[in-house]
Amino acid sequence: MLLSEAVAKISIILGSQSPRRKELLSSLDLEFQVVVREIDESVPTEISSANAAEYIALQKIEAFSDSEFFEHLIITADTVVVDHTDRVLGKPRDVEEARAVLSTLSGRAHRVYTGVAIRYRGQVCSFTSKTVVCFRCLDPIEIDYYLNKCQPYDKAGSYGIQEWIGRIGVESIEGSFENVVGLPTSRLYEELKRIIMT
Repeated sequence: MLLSEAVAKISIILGSQSPRRKELLSSLDLEFQVVVREIDESVPTEISSANAAEYIALQKIEAFSDSEFFEHLIITADTVVVDHTDRVLGKPRDVEEARAVLSTLSGRAHRVYTGVAIRYRGQVCSFTSKTVVCFRCLDPIEIDYYLNKCQPYDKAGSYGIQEWIGRIGVESIEGSFENVVGLPTSRLYEELKRIIMT
């Protein structure tokens, strides 16, 4: 049985307003609704950069712990970009910060972690997927062109790998492409199958 058949009578909620996550989850042929609950996305200092995304995804899932969501299948996620110095790069505040971030990523490898949390009938599971992305050396004029064209101010790390900068700048990728976009679909599919079909 396909997962889409197994969950046909289950109400699925994506707890994310990201249009990219919505598109990726739709690509799994699952029907769902988007419900977003605001949380404090600050991460305690004792949480490592590799665990920060999963920590936030779990905070998001806790926002759906009330009984009205008991029979729903809830999926939340968060993505962080970590540079070569282990600094977490969030969404840029403005064009200057975005330019500085892309200059830092230029010519180097960085890590992208997406943490995913799933809640169904009171049970919670979570995981982190890691992808290593390497940019070639980007010319400052290319960075400025991209920032003017795409305005990636809603993206961790100041870029979307599926956009122009990814097409011309990514030299190599180790791991899931979809993970960098915002949702590791292959791993998520397997986890949902395990939860629903076993």
